Amino acid sequence: MSNLKKILVRARRQVFSEMVGNNPSMFQGEGYDFVELREYMAGDDIRHIDWNITAKMQKPFIKVFREERELNVVIVSVLNGSVHFGSKRFKQEVIADTVALLSYSTIKNGDLLSSYIFTDRMVAHLKPSKKLNQVQTSVSNILDFDAINQKIDFKMLSDTLFKRLRRKSLVIVVGDFFEIPNFKLLAKKHEVIAIIVRDKLEENPPAMGFSSLVDPESGATIEGDFNSSSVKAYSEKVKAYDSKLYETFRKDKVRFTKIYTDSVVSVELRRLFEGR
Repeated sequence: MSNLKKILVRARRQVFSEMVGNNPSMFQGEGYDFVELREYMAGDDIRHIDWNITAKMQKPFIKVFREERELNVVIVSVLNGSVHFGSKRFKQEVIADTVALLSYSTIKNGDLLSSYIFTDRMVAHLKPSKKLNQVQTSVSNILDFDAINQKIDFKMLSDTLFKRLRRKSLVIVVGDFFEIPNFKLLAKKHEVIAIIVRDKLEENPPAMGFSSLVDPESGATIEGDFNSSSVKAYSEKVKAYDSKLYETFRKDKVRFTKIYTDSVVSVELRRLFEGR
């Protein structure tokens, strides 16, 4: 079975199968407005029980929602050269896995799905649709893309989306974010979520002694003695960088999470959206 088919089958099973069919969609509640609380009645959806109020009143209460118009979900894959790395799986494959799950969940929820691929230019764009074959095309585009020597221009990405997306949307940007983006203006117009895909080895590399490393984004070769002292200093720089990245996201009101190449992607995504 091809890698594409494995990702699609696994993602579709996780989103649509009876095993998880009783779980809420990943985007449950995104397209609904809270109206009121009332006592639970037979036949009500137990997923809407407000457990805090239920505990206080000693009888079950549920949240009542009013359905809004459908969501416009925009999934953006950032495929610069550094995604061509992974000790467990390539980050590019994990991005494809993440996009498949988000896309199927969008369609399951009856919302409009559109997708983009960006480097320092807009590589691909699929128009809003509710058709399942949109997912296969999107994931295939990600897996087939040659990310080696590609660079990212976050300003161009943000400016392009700001101009193209006229309707308020849920914009989910998936990449490794080794550059800090400025999503402030985009996040004023839309809800923006950043999903950071990383490999633990690139954050905490082992001592390797004298080695030659190739930067997959620039193609430059870096030689040096990567001893325990130098890799520890590198790890501290990554931590400091990530702290600045998180601070920027919080300031710009961008929600975010980090997914590693050895993570169970569906679990991490549910934690993100259920913690909304």
